[in-house]
Amino acid sequence: MHRLLLIDDDEHLGPPLAAYLRRFDFELQTALRPGDGLALLAQGGFDAVILDVMLPEFDGFEVCRRIRQQPGPAREVPVLMLTARGELSDRVVGLELGADDYLPKPFEPRELAARLQTILRRARPAATAVAAATPLRFDGLSIDTDRREVLRQGEPVELTGTEFELLLLLAREPQRVFGRDEILNRLRGRDAELYTRAVDLLVSRLRRKLAPLDAIKTLRNAGYTLALARQPG
Repeated sequence: MHRLLLIDDDEHLGPPLAAYLRRFDFELQTALRPGDGLALLAQGGFDAVILDVMLPEFDGFEVCRRIRQQPGPAREVPVLMLTARGELSDRVVGLELGADDYLPKPFEPRELAARLQTILRRARPAATAVAAATPLRFDGLSIDTDRREVLRQGEPVELTGTEFELLLLLAREPQRVFGRDEILNRLRGRDAELYTRAVDLLVSRLRRKLAPLDAIKTLRNAGYTLALARQPG
């Protein structure tokens, strides 16, 4: 069973949502205030966070920023943000801060469950893997697909689940150009709402984390490609 943390000040949302999500093998715990949510998250044991934007004390964007700055494994927990207005600006800011997905309010609980299942699949290695995969090696970059670890010039790079999946997508077919819509289809599923700005933000974040490597090239009006040379074994 996956443990989820809901940070939302609507006290009427948590109980019925917890009852619904149990049928998908999710256990939901609710924090009504950001400080309480961050304290619970620091204790560990959560597989994902559902985070509202409009909160007392400080907003969900600040909560997301603090999650990504925490030491230890808590900083890597997938974050799905709830945006009350469903505006593009809210989604853009959330993705810039390291959120893995968003869902506008009001939402259908079934769609929430589906999106949680998607980001959890991205965040965890496949449990059915029976043999260790050979790491993908490039000039200055190594990607361990089993451990989901990335080394840049020998130093570990901390990536969110979505950032890792984007890097892996590009690395499995280096030099191939991936269009923005194709990237979103691969990462979010074909039933997800598409908008190209999300890919641009993910690539921008990934580039910053891989610097000084000039790893990802932009081809105008075409998309993105991993430009590093592949190394044997």
